[in-house]
Amino acid sequence: MAHPIALELPRVDPRVALQTRLQNAPAAHAEAMLAAYEVLQGLHDRGVLELVRGGLGSSEKVLEIAVESAKSPASIRGIRNLLLLINMLGEIDPEVLRILTQTVPQALKMMVREPEPPGLWRLIKDFLWNQDFRHGLAAVNTILEVFGRSVSGEGKTSEDSAAV
Repeated sequence: MAHPIALELPRVDPRVALQTRLQNAPAAHAEAMLAAYEVLQGLHDRGVLELVRGGLGSSEKVLEIAVESAKSPASIRGIRNLLLLINMLGEIDPEVLRILTQTVPQALKMMVREPEPPGLWRLIKDFLWNQDFRHGLAAVNTILEVFGRSVSGEGKTSEDSAAV
């Protein structure tokens, strides 16, 4: 009868393989390690490492302070307001927002160039004959109208307001 062949593999210690890789790493990654040492030294010189070490030592206290601050009514309102602003920006057509963000700096430059307020005649003339002025005034008027309707409690849905 045949006897099975005994297969005995040599035991490999994974720590030896890791130690060999670790010893060869400085030669294989010399440039990256030098860059990492420079970053580490820069963090040390600016006190960032001390700050991190202190934060790690008192992480429970830091977390407790952060949680207490987040529970305050002002923080809750701030987070809600931030979410509402994000939703509002998401509803605005990017092209319309691009136009607004480009025209506001232009308008501010024009205001700085002409620090004197316009006279009554110029305002009347712009109101009657300047098509751009009337178009901008109509846009502001529409915003105020929709806002006033919402504040007075007659607020229509956003689909109804879009038809205005």
